[in-house]
Amino acid sequence: MMWPLTGAAQPGPVLTRTIPSTGEALPLVGLGTWITFNVGNDNEARDSCAAVIRAFFETGGRLIDSSPMYGSSQDVVGYGLQKLGHPPRLFSADKVWTSSASAGPSQIAESRRHWRVPRFDLLQVHNLLAWEAHLRTLLAMKAAGEVRYVGITTSEGRRHREFERVMRQHPLDFIQVTYNILDREVEERILPLAAERGIAVIVNRPFRQGALIDRLERYPLPAWAAEVGARSWAQFILKFILSHPAVTCAIPATTRVDHVRENMAAASGRLPDAAMRSRMIASVEGR
Repeated sequence: MMWPLTGAAQPGPVLTRTIPSTGEALPLVGLGTWITFNVGNDNEARDSCAAVIRAFFETGGRLIDSSPMYGSSQDVVGYGLQKLGHPPRLFSADKVWTSSASAGPSQIAESRRHWRVPRFDLLQVHNLLAWEAHLRTLLAMKAAGEVRYVGITTSEGRRHREFERVMRQHPLDFIQVTYNILDREVEERILPLAAERGIAVIVNRPFRQGALIDRLERYPLPAWAAEVGARSWAQFILKFILSHPAVTCAIPATTRVDHVRENMAAASGRLPDAAMRSRMIASVEGR
């Protein structure tokens, strides 16, 4: 059974940023699939994930990110896309994740079969695993028109020095890093370097896999959060991340339709200025 998109309304126009290497616009909030879409063959859970994907597109989303590392997540994404009739707005982002240099192309082909797409928009070397060989593969694929963009990823502050070196020495379109209101190490060198080099930035773990939300929800949201249209802690955190000018897209993961709509709403309205960002940091660090 196919689920057509209904075009449900967003609170306001979805804010976008351009990919520096091409000028293509992407909505500031995407959709991650780590853990949340790893549901195996549970039909009810797969349909729930498909409903999340549908709500994501209905509220203006484009970029969905996955990886071979994420169990059944790729296949669950493909299932959802098929139920929706393969929305043309999709920006498909996946990764190569194998220590075998020679196994990279076959893993990418298998990932594409799971997604049920003719090609990926973005392929990334996951956590720099065997990055030298895999980046050569991805750049050759890009030259052949088999992928549109290439990049590298890391998470939780790992291997930042090596990450910077790759950024400086290779023609990357994207990087993906961990960044949130408490984990701000990338502000020092990596985000400025991305801006300098014209590299788009995807932000993973915006909520620390939910732990940051759990920590903050014990407290009332500051009344002044309404100044930037934040109506929940999730929107508060996302608006902080999205307000950094080097950030192209954040990819919160969720299993709930109401949460994906809440997350997408953070990509509308006002974003914090420098003074508000400082106020937001002080508020969260004090809790």
